[in-house]
Amino acid sequence: MRLILAVALGSAAGGVARFLLSAWIEQRTASSFPYATLLVNLSGSLLLGFLATWTYETAGVPTDVRALLTTGLCGGFTTFSAFSLETVALAEEGTLGRAALYVALSVSLCVIGAYGGVMGARQLVLLRAP
Repeated sequence: MRLILAVALGSAAGGVARFLLSAWIEQRTASSFPYATLLVNLSGSLLLGFLATWTYETAGVPTDVRALLTTGLCGGFTTFSAFSLETVALAEEGTLGRAALYVALSVSLCVIGAYGGVMGARQLVLLRAP
């Protein structure tokens, strides 16, 4: 039950963070291009790559803390369901080039972000090693 509560708490925090960040970005961009979702997915991929690596490669991180941060927080913060729906919307508007650009940027930048998070966490683990 403790693990489920940890995931629920992290999911709530991640969902609220996503909502607030998306609203903030959308207020500052006057475009039909889904910049908010792209930036949320990129930052979430970086954060998940970092947290997953750091919590698995650092001794003593409890399972419930790992689940709160990865499955909960990052899972509540990032989602590709919005990405998919926005891609369909761009395609239905007849802007297939923009839809393809959105897919290519989302996938490539998020994979790069996750890799950056993994490398950053490994460097931190090395710095903490005795």
